[in-house]
Amino acid sequence: MNYTLHQLQVFLKITQTQSITKASKELHLTQPAVSIQLRNLQDQFALPLTEVIGRKLYITDFGKEIAVAAENILNEVHAINYKTMAYKGQLSGRLKISVVSTGKYVMPYFLSAFLKQHEGIELIMDVTNKAKVIENLEKNEVDFSLVSVLPEHLQIEKVELMQNKLFLVSNTDHKFKHKFYNKTIFEEMPLIYREEGSGTRATMERYIASHRLPVKKKMELTSNEAVKQAVIAGLGCSIMPLIGIKNELNNGDLQIIPVKGFPVKSMWSLIWLKQKKFSPVAASFLSYLKKEKNRIVKEKFDWYEEY
Repeated sequence: MNYTLHQLQVFLKITQTQSITKASKELHLTQPAVSIQLRNLQDQFALPLTEVIGRKLYITDFGKEIAVAAENILNEVHAINYKTMAYKGQLSGRLKISVVSTGKYVMPYFLSAFLKQHEGIELIMDVTNKAKVIENLEKNEVDFSLVSVLPEHLQIEKVELMQNKLFLVSNTDHKFKHKFYNKTIFEEMPLIYREEGSGTRATMERYIASHRLPVKKKMELTSNEAVKQAVIAGLGCSIMPLIGIKNELNNGDLQIIPVKGFPVKSMWSLIWLKQKKFSPVAASFLSYLKKEKNRIVKEKFDWYEEY
């Protein structure tokens, strides 16, 4: 047997994603490179690790057992690396964070300097919708989660990072002449929604219901980027987080429609399960965040206060 750690890492990712394409994206490799690594690993076993039925990839029972062994091997390798760094006096280990999709515009700025200070830390950050973020937290699969809508059914603790502001936005084909519009503008504005389970969707629907806005739902899309492109293309308007449309506003692709009662505000919060037992890495990051968050907001998000 001459399999490599890289082959095991690639195969494990394939089993987790059930897809060569998805595995290549998450590993930042080309699809041919992933396929080659899978083939090289397969050549060392008499039994098949995977099979393709139709166009779908399946992991065989034997492949699933190899994946479990691969994960154990890779975990042991990580443990060796962390222990080596610990003996050198370096903070080391894994920091696991689950982030709602729009939070990808927020969280990296609160991580950057900390990770540069501690090169022995491996960051695992899952960017997904609110429902999956809360599921990760509830199963205790992550150290922290970043959300803009707090879960009501979990006992959590939190650190508030910064405001989340949502505006009604459109492309720039139409000019809005009034200084402020009232809620009747929604009668003529077809709205594009995020999917069920999205934090933006939850905030948007709660505001619409509480203010009895006469909205016309145009369509539903599964990512903030998809909504953004649909609005730019003129398919409708949407209520979107300011944090994700800075470049489009500056480039003139999008505009904020001035409506009374906007922006809708919530709070970006880093949350964790109450009575969570932190690893040294997680505890250190939380301490850093509490100390540095105001400085980070001032330095990285000063443009935010202009809106």
